[in-house]
Amino acid sequence: MPVHNAEIAAVFTEMADLLDLQQANPFRIRAYRNAARMVGEMGREVRAMVERGEDLTELPGIGDDLAGKMREIVDSGTCRALQKLQGELPPAITELLHVPGLGPKRVRMLWHELEVQTPEQVARAARDGRIRDLPGFGARTEANILQAIEAHLSKARRIKLATAAQYAGSLVTWLSATRGVSRVEVAGSYRRCRETVGDLDILVIAAADSPVMARFVAYDEVAEVLSQGSTRASVVLKSGLQVDLRVVDEASYGAALCYFTGSKAHNIALRRQAQELGLKLNEYGVFRGRERIAGADEESVYRALGLPFIAPELREDRGEIAAARAGRLPPLVQLAALRGDLHAHTTATDGHHTLEQMALAAKALGLSYLAITEHSRRLAMARGLDPRRLAEQCDEIDRLNPKLEGIVLLKGIEVDILEDGSLDLPDASLARLDLVIGAVHSRFDLPRVRQTERILRAMDNPYFTLLAHPTGRVIESREPYDVDMLRVIRHARQRGCFLELNAHPERLDLLDSHCIMAKEEGVLVAINSDAHAREDLAHLRLGIGQARRGWLAAADVLNTRPLPELRRLLAGARQ
Repeated sequence: MPVHNAEIAAVFTEMADLLDLQQANPFRIRAYRNAARMVGEMGREVRAMVERGEDLTELPGIGDDLAGKMREIVDSGTCRALQKLQGELPPAITELLHVPGLGPKRVRMLWHELEVQTPEQVARAARDGRIRDLPGFGARTEANILQAIEAHLSKARRIKLATAAQYAGSLVTWLSATRGVSRVEVAGSYRRCRETVGDLDILVIAAADSPVMARFVAYDEVAEVLSQGSTRASVVLKSGLQVDLRVVDEASYGAALCYFTGSKAHNIALRRQAQELGLKLNEYGVFRGRERIAGADEESVYRALGLPFIAPELREDRGEIAAARAGRLPPLVQLAALRGDLHAHTTATDGHHTLEQMALAAKALGLSYLAITEHSRRLAMARGLDPRRLAEQCDEIDRLNPKLEGIVLLKGIEVDILEDGSLDLPDASLARLDLVIGAVHSRFDLPRVRQTERILRAMDNPYFTLLAHPTGRVIESREPYDVDMLRVIRHARQRGCFLELNAHPERLDLLDSHCIMAKEEGVLVAINSDAHAREDLAHLRLGIGQARRGWLAAADVLNTRPLPELRRLLAGARQ
């Protein structure tokens, strides 16, 4: 069975969690967590590196021990060290760690003090009022835990878009190599660039004698075949992801792609549009009576309905059909439009590559500038910069830039926004920088009014440029903090500063709805990778998908500007 990066990352994450529950060496725990993050975010498959005999210890933070475990996982699908840890702890205990708000420390206390090991047992303890009396918990925490447990138990399993891409890419490659297959495309929420994906819908055009169905169900990663016919089949992969395959005729491929891409609400609106024109729309085409008048490609489907093509990312029934009728669909931003990246880290803090290595990697992607924005001193675990070290890095950037060709490094900082809205570094340090990114990294639990005022006050700092990951959410791990985003966006407009769309696969923050709000208010958005390694710069493509879902055109994005224009905009944000 081919092993994807997601599975290697999952093994290392579980090992870190189990070691944390055992209160093992913190440095050992951190090594596994860092390895899980790095592997999970890599653009290259570790499996392919192993097959080519590449040296895994050249990867950031990977020594001989971790490299050996990675090769073991690729070869066997598991790891003996993980199996040993699993045998030392209750089998259900790690599921609790998947519940937002229940980290290893709390799980350990619930387990030892209340003898609960499963989400259901924790929910019962919360309903009985037994959690509130534990040290560091209380009635409010108990209520929050119960709410999180109930949401966890009721939520259908979904996986992050970046993880789904690993499975989708391998499947497309596998199916494309089948005799008689001329086209393969993944539809559904994956094609719409939803931040999480429930399953994969794959459409193929294949000759009548193609063995594509047999090849699909014989795929190494298939754990269960739910159904199999001549034109459709459903399987469940060993990862738990369901995949549905449909073989469609070339004459109806566009209609089928439109139908299976969705969303359901968009499809209903399209059918209503067809009915108003006296037509019938289904997965086989657009029909006038019995005559099929469109369907071979999606453009023909929309054209038959009197509409221009609507990009998949917009198909959520949020006004896209009315905008199409009125000729107001935006020319959505594309990856090639990005001129640079305004949020990246190096070995000076918690990054894995040097200034020069990050610059050359950005250049290789076709970017012309890269902002280096290390953490500030409050993030001690990330070795955040104090004023002295920040000045030293600025000097280093000034020495390096004349030696670089085709890429310019900008001087910046990702400075912590403190609870009172002040910034973690003095204005004298910020004055030398090209840009200042403000970020909330603590006190996510502040009430809505206080959280909002905190951010507004930070934005009023004369050197503030950009609000990083504005809602603070981590997908499926941490809910957004409670903040009035409309006030924040309008204040950014008045203040003349900008918002970030953080493209990290765990964040994708701004939300698409907030991108729409920023566009309507005339606030520019920067699509940034938040790269901590060279490979992380590839996150930008995920940010583009989120930006397109938010109706953003290139003109709405700060870092589509060439460097001279960008410098003017950054300077203009200073007060």
